[in-house]
Amino acid sequence: MGQSVCICSRGILTIENKRYFFIQNLDEGGFSYVDLVEGAQNGRFYALKRIICHDKEDRKNALHEVEMHRMFSHPNVLLLEAHCIQDKSPKCEAWLLLPYIRKGSLWAELEKLRDANSFMSEERILRIFHGICAGLKAIHDKGYAHRDVKPTNVLLDEDEQPLLMDLGSMNKARIEVKGSREAMSIQDWAAQRCTISYRAPELFTVESHCIIDERTDIWSLGCVLYAMMFLEGPYDGIFHKGDSVALAVQNPISIPINCRHSTTLQHLLRSMMVVNPQERPNISWVLSQSEQLQPPGNIQETSRI
Repeated sequence: MGQSVCICSRGILTIENKRYFFIQNLDEGGFSYVDLVEGAQNGRFYALKRIICHDKEDRKNALHEVEMHRMFSHPNVLLLEAHCIQDKSPKCEAWLLLPYIRKGSLWAELEKLRDANSFMSEERILRIFHGICAGLKAIHDKGYAHRDVKPTNVLLDEDEQPLLMDLGSMNKARIEVKGSREAMSIQDWAAQRCTISYRAPELFTVESHCIIDERTDIWSLGCVLYAMMFLEGPYDGIFHKGDSVALAVQNPISIPINCRHSTTLQHLLRSMMVVNPQERPNISWVLSQSEQLQPPGNIQETSRI
């Protein structure tokens, strides 16, 4: 665990014996805030994620996110620079110091393209997609699954290398379900932690005796690929209209007739978004396919990841 935090009146924070200057608030959600801070010693900018912990369970979940970050040192998984717990009776805050990625999320980039009535080229899609796959493979190789892969959880650095972030929903890749009580518990957890329009079909109605594995991420990854191809997720519209996403995901993925992208890319998308998880490929196969589809000049560049 990180060392204690001192907050002074001039907006100076100390985390693990290093000082940072508060610059501004970047974002906020239901239980967390993200601030822009500057390192006093190196002048670098960082994103400080502050997770509000109302009870012991919240604190445990925040420390779980820290533990997940610590497992990885990979160019496509966001690095945890430092962390600490700040106690404020009766609640506390977990502070995670992360690199500041100025360009923002993949979703922000898709929104810009949509607003400009533009699109993402297939070459660019494959370059970004390959990096996401490489980061996800690193997670799966450790025996874990991300469980909340979506465009807002992918950052793009200045070179457009993607970084997977928000590891709070990560857990063991293979979960054996024994009985209806366990099934309902996992279903409830998924409803809270796995974004509905990117959630795999098997997490909507969990069977009483089954195995949930990392191929939930393959479905979500397919939704991300679809979003890059068409600038919105396949079930975003259904969710915003208030229709049933749980029902929609039980049907084969529908690709628009006027799709500008190659049939090979469409085939890759369909292969990932198979309702039966046992028929979905693993991340190694998807990564290999993404390499084969790239123009020759890009393969060497992305294979360094």
